Amino acid sequence: GQCRPDGSEALPKGIVSRTSNLEMYPLWGPPFKGNKKSPMSLLAMAVGKKQKGNVNEIVKKFPSTDFVIMLFHYDGIVDEWRDLEWSSRAIHVSALNQTKWFAKRFLHPDVISEYAYIFLWDEDLGVENFHAGRYLSIVKEEGLHISQPALDPHKSEVHHQMTSRKEGVKLHRRITGLSRSGKRCYENSTDPPCTGWVEMMAPVFSWASWRCAWYMIQNDWIYAWGLDMQLGYCAQGNRTQNIGIIDSEYVVHSGLPTLGGSAENKVRKQSLVELE
Repeated sequence: GQCRPDGSEALPKGIVSRTSNLEMYPLWGPPFKGNKKSPMSLLAMAVGKKQKGNVNEIVKKFPSTDFVIMLFHYDGIVDEWRDLEWSSRAIHVSALNQTKWFAKRFLHPDVISEYAYIFLWDEDLGVENFHAGRYLSIVKEEGLHISQPALDPHKSEVHHQMTSRKEGVKLHRRITGLSRSGKRCYENSTDPPCTGWVEMMAPVFSWASWRCAWYMIQNDWIYAWGLDMQLGYCAQGNRTQNIGIIDSEYVVHSGLPTLGGSAENKVRKQSLVELE
């Protein structure tokens, strides 16, 4: 027979509800039928009021028929988002001075097992040339478990050649030549940053890869430096095949220190502890 989830052994078989999700259900009116087109995907971001305009542009790229939106408000300001058309459908968490890695507390793999893909994005991305539907169809077609949209090299702060957009192609899985970190990359290289690698500003995880990555995220992380080099372990097989950068759906990364304000230098100082 099927294994019982831990702790449910004493319950009669028919009343065990194994999964959960983040959908909101009405308290009155006709019964809610749920989403028939599932599986849905999830967009989670840590946001502040100063970036409200840009966050609005990002969220508008993720249609409510296919995506659940979850925002972590690191400045504690939630009410001032209510005027946005999609705000009442989004899940808002007030989490003072927390980064998007705070999501670990809420996005346990069992809670989000009904979602096909998890977008864990920064709030300062320019999405003019990004289409979520086309992006996911490429990801599925190519069998990518971990991915990110390429960065527009003309307008972005690009730290790594791997994430820079290649024009005229749909996606790339590797770079060759000298990487920005000084490592030489070849056609047969198997390690990051030559292949099997994404940056941490806009990662997209399949549910299976998120189930693995969740265990690597530490509760006190700010920037998650170093996580990018380890994500290959979660690629559900060959990291050189299952991780990729999507060039045809690309974004601009302005690299704003968005947890800013007067505490900005303290934050950066604290984040250096992650490198130790």
